[in-house]
Amino acid sequence: MITLAIPFPVIDPVLVQVGPFAIRWYALAYVVGLIGGWLYARRLAATEALWGGRVRPTAEHLDDLLVYAALGVVIGGRTGYVLFYNLPFFLANPGEILAVWKGGMSFHGGLFGCALALVVLARRRGLPVLSLADVAAAVAPIGLLLGRIANFINGELWGRAADVPWAMVFPNGGPVPRHPSQLYEAALEGLVLFVVLALAIRGGALRRPGLVSGLFGIGYGLARIACEFFREPDAQLGYLFGGATMGMLLSLPLIAAGLVLVAYSRRARRESAGT
Repeated sequence: MITLAIPFPVIDPVLVQVGPFAIRWYALAYVVGLIGGWLYARRLAATEALWGGRVRPTAEHLDDLLVYAALGVVIGGRTGYVLFYNLPFFLANPGEILAVWKGGMSFHGGLFGCALALVVLARRRGLPVLSLADVAAAVAPIGLLLGRIANFINGELWGRAADVPWAMVFPNGGPVPRHPSQLYEAALEGLVLFVVLALAIRGGALRRPGLVSGLFGIGYGLARIACEFFREPDAQLGYLFGGATMGMLLSLPLIAAGLVLVAYSRRARRESAGT
């Protein structure tokens, strides 16, 4: 039986190189995602009607948020990858921990690092933590969309073996056709989640602190778990108990936290309405 597969569109992972200086698609995705998110966040904060009179971040606060979030994502993402995805290797090779240019970032770690940075910034500027977190959650899918597309361009984090008409043979994924799971994640974790949150915001979600953050946690967690059924597990980990993957397990507490935030936002709204 001959299985058809779409040829993988080989794209040089280096966009531009001048001497020893190289700009890679993956790094560009981080930069454009942060800047794009920052511009969208400024637009949200400037639209007073979305907030219903609640305290909201200013443009200056969001300028600080760009720096804090970038540091939180990079430090947290690398720390999460070291701890959850390849700890034995890094214990044996501690010098490799800082070699981020070789790849290895965890979204869940980056999210935790970003959340911690948000708390620090909110307290230093006297802002409501949840309102600042809601803005960050609203823009996060932009970076997720671009990051997953960069994963696809790099030919990494490919999917499981598949016989679907759109399966691809990845350069480093062996001879078998595989799901382009990076594109599934770009669609669900990026585009679909962005639209869902944008519609929620249009419906007044920013007037209920914690709601957008909660919806993000639930939406991302469910999208990630769904995509994990098509994504090849990390080689050094493989499948965990019951066929679960590390990505699935790390998404469960995120969903739980999202549910707590949504419940809190509903309770806070009722209490506000009763005063």
